[in-house]
Amino acid sequence: MIGLSEASTTLAGILLLSVVTIESGGALLLAIATGRKVSTDIQRRFFRAGHAHAGVFVTLALVCQPFVDATSLDGVLEWLARSGVAVGAILMPAGFFLSVHRPGATRPNRLLILVPAGAVMLALGVVTLGVGLLAA
Repeated sequence: MIGLSEASTTLAGILLLSVVTIESGGALLLAIATGRKVSTDIQRRFFRAGHAHAGVFVTLALVCQPFVDATSLDGVLEWLARSGVAVGAILMPAGFFLSVHRPGATRPNRLLILVPAGAVMLALGVVTLGVGLLAA
C-alpha cells in the first residue's frame, strides 16, 4: 500500500478482520431486541456500551495508523501510538461484555476492570500519538 508502513497495513488488516466480532455483538443485540435472547437490564446496557465502544475504537485505531507513520516515534513509543487505541478497542468492550456475560447477571463481575484498563491504553495511545505528531 502506497504511503503506509508494513506495521500500519498489518494492524489495519487485523482491525478490519475484527469487525466480524463487532458484528457478532450486533447480532447479540438484535437477538435481545427481538426477544430471541433473554437478558437483564444491566446486560442490555453493558452489551450496548461494549458494542458501541468496539465500533468507535476500532475505527479510531484504523484512523491512527497513517498518523503514526507521519511521526518519528520508534520503539515502545511507536508501539504505544500504533497499538494503544487497538488494545483499548479490545479491552473496553471485553470488560463490558464479559463482566455481565453470566446468564441472569444483575451486577458486573471483576472483569469490569478491563474497562478502565482499556481506557488507560486508549489514553496512552492517543496522547503518545498526539505528542508524536506535534513533535514531527
